[in-house]
Amino acid sequence: MNGLVHHIDLNAGDLAASKRVYGLLLDALGYTCVRDDGECEWDIRSPAGFASIGLKQARLPDHAHQRYAPGIHHLAWSVDSRAEVDRIHALLRDAGIRILDAPALYPEYSADYYAVFFEDPDGIKLEVLNAPGFAAPGRNP
Repeated sequence: MNGLVHHIDLNAGDLAASKRVYGLLLDALGYTCVRDDGECEWDIRSPAGFASIGLKQARLPDHAHQRYAPGIHHLAWSVDSRAEVDRIHALLRDAGIRILDAPALYPEYSADYYAVFFEDPDGIKLEVLNAPGFAAPGRNP
């Protein structure tokens, strides 16, 4: 399928701390760790295509992420059910990962948009969501 995101590489201020968060999350989402040799990479294959998330040690580890500065604002992953959002929330919470907003409905995005928001160790906002109607025909982006 043309246009799907193939891979994203992120720089981490503390690679071990970031690996703990992303490893937990990505394993729960069905990704497989395919590299862990000073850099980390997780891959997933599905009928929709292939995607990869990589972590590298930042060369400027004291440079703090700023969500509203140029660069990435947040990353989001879609799951098949609200129960899956809740399961991942519990996994993150139990691991002591900083939750920004517990699972809730966000009707301002779509009537069925249900999500949890949390942060990685560098302050990058992450999200797991279930919103079957979000990509429905006629949706105004």
